[in-house]
Amino acid sequence: NIIALKELLCVANGGMTQFQEVMRQQLESSMHTELEKLLDTASGAEKELSRKDFDGFKKLFHRFLQVKGPSVEWIKIQRPPEDSIQPYDKIAARGLPDNVADSLNKLVVVKLNGGLGTSMGCKGPKSLISVRNENTFLDLTVQQIEHLNKTYNTDVPLVLMNSFNTDEDTKKILQKYTHHRVKIHTFNQSRYPRINKESLLPVATNMGMTGQNADVWYPPGHGDIYASFYNSGLLDQLIAQGKEYIFVSNIDNLGATVDLHILHHLVSQPNGKRCEFIMEVTDKTRADVKGGTLIQYEGKLRLLEIAQVPKAHVDEFKSVTKFKIFNTNNLWISLAAIKRLQEQSAMDLEIIVNPKTLDGGQNVIQLETAVGAAIKCFDNALGINVPRSRFLPVKTTSDLLLVMSNLYSLEAGSLTMSHKREFPTTPHVKLGSSFTKVQEYLTRFESIPDMLELDHLTVSGDVTFGKHVSLKGTVIIIANHGDRIDIPAGSMLENKIVSGNLRILDH
Repeated sequence: NIIALKELLCVANGGMTQFQEVMRQQLESSMHTELEKLLDTASGAEKELSRKDFDGFKKLFHRFLQVKGPSVEWIKIQRPPEDSIQPYDKIAARGLPDNVADSLNKLVVVKLNGGLGTSMGCKGPKSLISVRNENTFLDLTVQQIEHLNKTYNTDVPLVLMNSFNTDEDTKKILQKYTHHRVKIHTFNQSRYPRINKESLLPVATNMGMTGQNADVWYPPGHGDIYASFYNSGLLDQLIAQGKEYIFVSNIDNLGATVDLHILHHLVSQPNGKRCEFIMEVTDKTRADVKGGTLIQYEGKLRLLEIAQVPKAHVDEFKSVTKFKIFNTNNLWISLAAIKRLQEQSAMDLEIIVNPKTLDGGQNVIQLETAVGAAIKCFDNALGINVPRSRFLPVKTTSDLLLVMSNLYSLEAGSLTMSHKREFPTTPHVKLGSSFTKVQEYLTRFESIPDMLELDHLTVSGDVTFGKHVSLKGTVIIIANHGDRIDIPAGSMLENKIVSGNLRILDH
C-alpha cells in the first residue's frame, strides 16, 4: 500500500532507514516514469515548456517525500528582533526625495493574477469582476499605475502572473489598455499534475486540458513566481532595462498601491546593508487569526503559516497577544536577488500540501508554495507594519459590499476611506449564503446602503434592500427559512435586529 509507504517515510524523528530510503527512491522513480509518459503525449513547443514545469515539480515532489512532520520546531520560535519589523510611520517620517521619478523608474509592479472568480459564482479570471463604478480589479490597477506614470513622467510597467486558467481571457482584455500609459507584460505560472492520494502518481493520462483531463492540473501557488518569472525570460529583460525592484501583491487586494515611502526606503539604503526583501505586515484583528506571521527562526526572519504549526500549538498561533501581526502579501523584492537565488537553486520554500476531491470523488493532493515564504532566503529582509488601509482584499461579496459603499472614495484607481467616517476601522460585514454569488448579491440591493456609521452587519436568509437604505451601529437581519424580508426604500436601521417575515409595500 503506497500510503503506508509514505507514512513510513514520514516517521517524525530520526533519519531515514535504508528501507525507507529504498521506498522513497522507488516512489520517485515511478513518478519520473509517469511524467515522461505524459511528456510523450505533448507536441514540440508545449513539450519544452512542460518539461521546464516538470523539472520544478520533480524538485517539489522530492522534497515532499523527505519531509518529516511539521517544518518548524515550536521551541525554536522566537519573537522577531525589534528592528526587524519597522513601524510605517518611522519609514514615512524620512520624507521623500526631490527625484521620486528616479526611484519609480527602478520599479516594476507585479500582480498575482492566477485566480478564478468561482468562489464568488463568476466564470473567468477574478481580476475581471467589476468592483466599483463598473471598474474591474484590473481596470483599477491600470488606472493607478497610469496615474503614477503621468504624475511623475515615469515608466513603471505592470506585470501579470497568469495561470493556465486565466491567461487566455486576460490577454483578450489587455487590448483595451493599448492607449493607456502603462506597458503591460504577462508570464504564466507553471502547470503541475495533481497527485492521486493513494498511489502518489499523477492523475493525468495525457497533457490535454479538456474532457476527462479538465481538472487534473493545477497552478502551484504564488511561491511559483520566482521560478516561472525567471524561466519566462522577463526577469532578465527587466533587469536589462534598469529595473531593480518588484512590488508584488494579490490583484484582489485593493489597498496594495505603490507606496513611495517604502520604495524610497528600499532604493536609498546604504550599499553595505541593502535590504532585498520587504514584507508589509499589519496588526491582527479577530478576523485575521489564521494569517501567516513573522518569526525569528534559527537567526533568520521567517514567515510562519498556520499549515506549518503543530496541532498542539494552533490556538497559541491564533492568539492576538503572542503573534500581533500578519502578512498582507504585499512584498517588495530585489530582482537581482531573485536571479541570484534562482541560479544558485537556493530558493527553499516550505511545501503546502493541499488536499482536494475531484468531481468524480477521487481524492488528490497538490503541492504548493507561498511567495512570502522566501523571506528567509534574502539578505537583510525587513517587515514594515503598515496601516490596515493597505490590506483591503475582496474575497467574498461581504468584502465587495464594503468597497462598493460610501465608506470609500475612488480617485485615480485608488480607494481611500471617506473622511466622513469617524472610525478608522471598517465595519464587520457578514452576508449569508443567499448573497454568495455576485449576480445574486447584486439583485438583492437596489442601491448600496449608506454605511458610514455602521459597525456590524449580519444578514441571513432571503433579504432584499430598497434604494437609499441607511445602516448604523449594529444591524442584524435574519429571515427564517421560508420567510422573506424586504427592507423598504429610504429605511434607516440603527442598532436593530430584524427577524421573521417583513414586507412593507408602502413606506
